[in-house]
This record gives sequence, structure tokens and C-alpha cells, in this order.
Amino acid sequence: MSNLYFTEEHNLFRESLRDFLKKEVVPHIDKWEKSGHIERFIWKKFGDMGYFGLAYPEQYGGLDLDLFYTVILLEELQRINSGGFAAAMWAHAYLAMTHLNKEGDHAIKEKYLAASISGDKIGCLCITEPFGGSDVAGMRTTAVKKGDSYVINGSKTFITNGVLSDYLVVAAKTSPDLGNKGISIFVMDRDTPGISATKLDKLGWKASDTGEIAFDNAVIPASNLMGEENQGFPYIMQHFALERLIMGVNAHARAEYALEYAKQYMSERTAFGRTIDKFQALRHTYADCETQMEICKQFNYYVAKRLDLGDYVVKEATMSKLQSTKMADDVIYQCLQFLGGYGYMEEFPLARMARDSRLGPIGGGTSEILKEIIAKLIIDNKDYKPAT
Repeated sequence: MSNLYFTEEHNLFRESLRDFLKKEVVPHIDKWEKSGHIERFIWKKFGDMGYFGLAYPEQYGGLDLDLFYTVILLEELQRINSGGFAAAMWAHAYLAMTHLNKEGDHAIKEKYLAASISGDKIGCLCITEPFGGSDVAGMRTTAVKKGDSYVINGSKTFITNGVLSDYLVVAAKTSPDLGNKGISIFVMDRDTPGISATKLDKLGWKASDTGEIAFDNAVIPASNLMGEENQGFPYIMQHFALERLIMGVNAHARAEYALEYAKQYMSERTAFGRTIDKFQALRHTYADCETQMEICKQFNYYVAKRLDLGDYVVKEATMSKLQSTKMADDVIYQCLQFLGGYGYMEEFPLARMARDSRLGPIGGGTSEILKEIIAKLIIDNKDYKPAT
């Protein structure tokens, strides 16, 4: 493990986390993959172990550790080969909770952030809409202020933890005539009248519940506004940097796991009187895959270090997700090929991994959108300033 970024404390944390996942999570994964429902007890165990609080203030029960503890959590979650379980955990801990921490006031943090860190509440982040996935500025969900309340109307889709979560962090337009300058961020309780959710059936990420959510005159207190009114778009853009880096780290980690599995398989599988890791065509293809993975991994560590230092890394995090998710798809496709017919069988891990990995270039901003963001940053000298 690189000592450029990881200390002895980091490595001990990785070992204990790996043991925890093996003991507490892996025995349930196949059941959760079939049911599409992650049982509540595991959220509480994650909270008890402090895993949801790695990056959050001690004041609310967090551990306030550096970002490389989060990198380790993400990497190890990929090694248990359930993209859905991993997504449910990090969508709670780093999508919903990031907004609570950055924009929520003390009362909101006391009610929602502390309970999220302890594993007593599960959150989801609701930005994407049926009529515009990557087009955040084109959202149609509205929040109309009436006295001391806001009335929310609209719909969201592809929301991880969208059915089973206890609260929702929701982006809605408070000033529709202002376009992307009229978006605000709210926190809403699941049991608010007017909120309904439908579970979606997906190609992969089977263990996680992904929902389409409708808001029909859902009334919330004005105090549930997080941050300033009409500042939602810059908040969202700012936090996308973390989300994209998370998806980049996830990608290099699952590719690394696929390569480790394929290497072990190739060392045991024989054909024409020798193990298949002795065939030059396979050896050289494997070498190419390992090289692509390692380049992405080291770049992701560099971006994580800069983000941890407080640098604004929108360009680099966007590059991380763009390159790493493409690499992971390519590498996992090839690792499945190394296994031949067995790669196509559900009892071997590559089949699920190939399905789960395919969301990488789609979620959190499609690769096509990311290329345009990078082009704007480099060619047009666009400057995405941080909001907070």
C-alpha cells in the first residue's frame, strides 16, 4: 500500500474494516441482491462502528478524519462485490449527509446528521428528474413559499435509497424564472403527507433500493430550507466534485478486485497442459489492464489528497470519474473474458460485477456531460466557483 497517502493507522483501519465486512456483510449479500432490500440492522452496525461518521464533525458524533479513511471505506466496499450495497452506503454517507453537513443549520444537523452518523436514520439525495437526468438546471420540481412553509410539487427518479430512506435531501426551484439560479435545497421527512415512492427494476445494483419519488403538495416547514434560498445549484455543483471522485475511486477499486480474481483464476485454470497465465496473449492483455487500473488509482489518490487539502478540484474529479469508470468497464469486460464460460455464470463474481460496473459512466453525470464540463473548463476557461 502506498505510504505516500496511507499511514499505519490507515492500514490498521483497512484491516479491521475488511474483517468487519467479511463477518457482518458478506454472509447477507446474496440475500439482499435477491430481495433488493438491505436490512436495517446493518445500517446500525455501520453507525456503531463509526463508518458513517469518518468525515463528519465530532460535535455530531463523527470522527473528523482525513479523506483517505473515506477512500479506504469505498475501496473495501467494492471488494465484497455488491455495487448496490456499496451504493446504498455511500449515497447515504456522502450524498445526503454532505448537504446536511455543509448547508444544514445546527438544528438540522442535530436532528438529521447526528442520527445519520449513528445509523438511526437513512438518507437519500434527490436531484435527478424523469425529464432531465444530467440537466440539473432544467429541473421542474418546485418549492413555493406560503407563510412559514414551502409546498413541494414534482418528481425525482433514479434515487438510491429512494424507497427505504427516512429523510430526503431535495433540490427544487424556488424561483423558476431564474433557471439554475433559482434552485434551493431542502430536507424532508419520509412520512410527510404527499410523498410517494415507486421502486425501480435495474440491470445491476440489485441490493440497493432505487426509487422514483413524487411530491404532491408536500408541505414542509420553512426551517427545512438548507443554506440560502436560490443557492442550490452552486451547492450541488460543489458537492459533485466529491461524488465524482467517489465514483472514480469505486471504479479503480472494483477493477483492481476483478484483476486480483482473474489472476488467481488464471494461475489455477489449465489448458493445453499448462496454466492459462502462461499464454502470452493473456499475459499481455492482463498487463495492459493492470496498467490502466494503476494509472487511474494513482490519479484518484492525487485528487483525493488535493480535495482533502481544501483545493477546488472540479476539473480533476470530473476527469477521475470519466476515465476511471471507462477503465473499470473495459477491465471487468476483459476479466470476464479471462474466465471464459465461467465468467458468464452467476456463481462467479464477474457476472454481477459487469452489470454493476455499467452504471459508472451514467450515474453522477454521464460521460458525455463530463466531457463537456472538462471542455468548458479547459477551452472556455469556465470557472466553477465554490459556494460555501
